[in-house]
Amino acid sequence: MLRTGFLVSLVAASIGLAGTAHAQQKTVYMPAILELSGAGAVSGTNFRDGMLMAIDEINKAGGILGHKIETPVLDTQSDAGTSRAQLQKVLDNNPYVVFGPVFSGSVLVTQLMTMKAEIPEIVGGEAAAITQKNASYVFRTSFGQQFSMPKIANYIHDSIKAKSVAVVWVNNDFGKGGRDNFTKEMKDRGINVAADISTEVGQADFSADVVKLKGANADAVFVYLNEEESARFLKEAKKQGIKAPLIGETTLLGQKVIDLAGGAAEGVQGHVGLTVDAPIKAVQDFAAKFKARYNYVCDHNGIKGYTGVYFVKYVTEKIGKFDGKAFAEKAHGITITPQEEPGILMEAKWDKNGDIDRESFLGEVVDGKQKIVKTLPMLSKK
Repeated sequence: MLRTGFLVSLVAASIGLAGTAHAQQKTVYMPAILELSGAGAVSGTNFRDGMLMAIDEINKAGGILGHKIETPVLDTQSDAGTSRAQLQKVLDNNPYVVFGPVFSGSVLVTQLMTMKAEIPEIVGGEAAAITQKNASYVFRTSFGQQFSMPKIANYIHDSIKAKSVAVVWVNNDFGKGGRDNFTKEMKDRGINVAADISTEVGQADFSADVVKLKGANADAVFVYLNEEESARFLKEAKKQGIKAPLIGETTLLGQKVIDLAGGAAEGVQGHVGLTVDAPIKAVQDFAAKFKARYNYVCDHNGIKGYTGVYFVKYVTEKIGKFDGKAFAEKAHGITITPQEEPGILMEAKWDKNGDIDRESFLGEVVDGKQKIVKTLPMLSKK
């Protein structure tokens, strides 16, 4: 599944010398379809920027198997139908792998197409359903909800010691998958779900939802929304004086949400699957390079895009060829350490379903920043 091409560079002579030289370079076509506009723009642009930084590093070092990576980036507009159309465009050009999408609803559409074409798809989606649908060519760059929700549930049960919780979730594939897995984990631990509140993508007003939360009088509130909606919710919760601990997952504790919510994010707690605040030197060095290049602090999606490219590089070099089927066979069950591939940043393992396992963290928002308070081991090493 390889498309090779030629990049022609024109080298102009200097200091009075005239003439040109042509250099030929093989390329490998690895397009990306990402959320560059719409509700997922924050996530998609972070993923894109991390991905492009890794591609530049690899290309400058000679590429993969002597081929430079060619990666056009197409906008899904945060819409599943548009994602499908954009993927069809790139499939017509026989890609080796495809990066994206990030939104779970879009992944659930595109994964059927990449599986049929036997082309690996490196995705950012977290919905549990993604890897429960015989998706033999989909590989995650972050935890699926079936991996993250038990960690959140343990935190609520063991540290918060809540007897009841309220759940606020966004009504899309991402939100519903999170809600379903979370409520199951609560039931398993004997914790009552006192309120179960569905909200809409792009929702601006959360006043009625917060009124419902206050009426539920739960010991804790679990918030599972997209970035901008998370910030709006936190502002409304502060305005109405919610006193119960606000617990979330990676998104809720991200710097973008903290910046948008301001003081309303203070004290928010939760599980963080991936963060530039991780107490790991390789991650912190990556974050500094990212900030220097793009002049903003990346969220977990930037790390996902960056490590996703190095995941492809490592597996491809192991199989020694550009073959999507061979890639999928090799990648299932593979473990990659930073000693073997520094660009992976943290030791990671992909299981037989394409789900990823690695260390994760517990965090809290303190003085306008995410503070990591505990490192949690890989599930496979417990």
